[in-house]
Amino acid sequence: MAKKYYVTTPLYYVNSPLTVGGAYTTIVADVTARYQRLRGREVFFLTGSDEHGQKIQQAARAEGISPRQLADRVVGSFVELWDLLEISHDDFIRTTEPRHETVVKEAFRRLVESGDIYPGKYEDWYCTPCETFILQSQLAEGACPECRRPVQRLSEENYFFRLSRYRKELVRLFEADPDFVQPPSRRREMLSRLENELCDISVSRAAGWGIPVPGRADQMIWVWFDALLNYVSAPGCFSPGPRFSQIWPADLHLMAKDIVWFHSILWPAMLLALGLPPPRRIFAHGWWTMKGEKISKSKGEKIMAQDVVERYGADPLRYFMLREIPLGQDGDFSIESLERRYRSDLANEFGNLLQRTLAMIVKYRDGRIPGRGADPRGQRILSELAEFGNEYHELMENLRFSRVLEGIWTRLRDANRYIEESKPWSLHREGAADRLDGVLRALAGMLAGVSAMLQPFLPSTSLRAGRQLEPVGGRLPDIFSGKRVSTADLIVGDGTVARPEPLFPVELLDRVE
Repeated sequence: MAKKYYVTTPLYYVNSPLTVGGAYTTIVADVTARYQRLRGREVFFLTGSDEHGQKIQQAARAEGISPRQLADRVVGSFVELWDLLEISHDDFIRTTEPRHETVVKEAFRRLVESGDIYPGKYEDWYCTPCETFILQSQLAEGACPECRRPVQRLSEENYFFRLSRYRKELVRLFEADPDFVQPPSRRREMLSRLENELCDISVSRAAGWGIPVPGRADQMIWVWFDALLNYVSAPGCFSPGPRFSQIWPADLHLMAKDIVWFHSILWPAMLLALGLPPPRRIFAHGWWTMKGEKISKSKGEKIMAQDVVERYGADPLRYFMLREIPLGQDGDFSIESLERRYRSDLANEFGNLLQRTLAMIVKYRDGRIPGRGADPRGQRILSELAEFGNEYHELMENLRFSRVLEGIWTRLRDANRYIEESKPWSLHREGAADRLDGVLRALAGMLAGVSAMLQPFLPSTSLRAGRQLEPVGGRLPDIFSGKRVSTADLIVGDGTVARPEPLFPVELLDRVE
C-alpha cells in the first residue's frame, strides 16, 4: 500500500459564507483523509479559498469595501466552520498568498515560453458569476448554461491556452484509466465533450482584481487558470527539494459536478503542458437541493452550514449528508429530514443502544465488561460485523460512504433486536450467568467495533463512545491494520465502563426553534 495520500477540495469563493451544499465537499474529503490516516498513510489534505476575479470585485464593491477586506472576513468564516465541523485539513491555501502567486506566474511564464500560451483576441460571451467563457452555441436561451444568469459580450485582447493541442492526450488519459473521472456518468459526459475538437481558451482578462500577467500590467490571469494551480502551489511546485515530488500527483480531487470540466479537461491539459503528471482520480459529487432548487450561496433557497452545526452539532450534519445520498447523486436537504435521522438513527438506534448496554453492564456486572461467557446469537452478531469489517475497507476506498453507514446501521438494528430477544434482565433474574456474560460481552464488542468504523464519519461521537466503553485511554478495536478483521478483533477486554451519557440527547430537538 502506498504511504502517501493527497486529497483536495476545490477552492471556495469568498463572495459569502458557505451553505450546507458548499460544506459537503469538505466533509467528504475529511472522511477520506481520516480513513486514510487510520490505514497508516501519510495524508496531505488541502482546502482553501479562491479570492480573485470579477465576482469578488463586484461583491466587495457592493459592500463598499476592498476585495481583500471581503476575502479576509469570509475566509475567517470558512476557518471557523472547519473548526466546528472538525475538519482535519493539513493546509489551507489562499490564492492571494505569495507562495501561490509565485507558482501561478511561473506556470504562466513557462507556458508562454513553450508556445502553449499565446496572445490573441477574445470575442464572445462571459459569465461573471461563474467566471467562465461561453461560446454562442453554448448559451441557454441567451443566458449562462450553468447558472442561467445574464452573460456579457466581450471583445478583448487576451492570452490563450492551446487546449486544442491536448485533446488526443486527454482521450488517451481517459481510456487508459476508467476510474480517472468518477462517477461513470461524469466520465461519459466528459468523454462525449472530447469527441469534438477543443477550442483554445482565453486565460487572461483586462486588469482587475487578480494576479497580473508577467510583464503585462494591463492583463490579469483568468481566475480559473489561477485557482486550479493551487493543487500544485500548496505542496511547493517549482521549489527546490523533494517535497513536491513526494506529494504530487494528487490521489483524489473532489468537487461538485458543475466544475468537473475544469478539473478533468482543462486542468490535466495544463499539467501536460507543464510536464507534470495528472491527478490519479477526480470525483464529481451531486448537488444538494432544497425544495427542488440547488442550494446556492448567491441565489434561491439556502441553509448556511454554520447555522446547522451550531444548532445540531457537527456529527449529526456529517452523518446526515453522508448517509442520505450515495456520493455522486443529487439529494434534497431539509431540517425535517435531518431531525428524523437524528432521532431515529443517531439517538435511538446508536445512542440508546450504547446507553442500554452500559447501564446493564453497570447494573448486572458492577460496571465490568465480562471477560468470558458465551451466547451463540451474540457470536453470530460479532461474526457478521467482522465480515462487514472486511467489506468496509473496499467500500471506503471506493468512496461508497452511504453504503458503509447503511451497513453499520443494519448491524445496530440487529443488536437492538438482539437485546429484545435475549432479554438480559430475564437471564439475570434466572441466574443464567454464563449466557448473560456472553450477551453483554457481544454487545460491548459490537459497539466497540461500530465505534471504530465510525471514526472517519463521526470523530467526536466515536471518541466519546470509546471512552464510555473503556475509560482507560478510550481504546477501540484496531480494524485498520490491513489484515482481515476477525471476531477476536472486536472482543473488548474486561475493563470498567463509564456510566452512560447520552451521545445524542433528544432534548436538543425540543430546544431547536
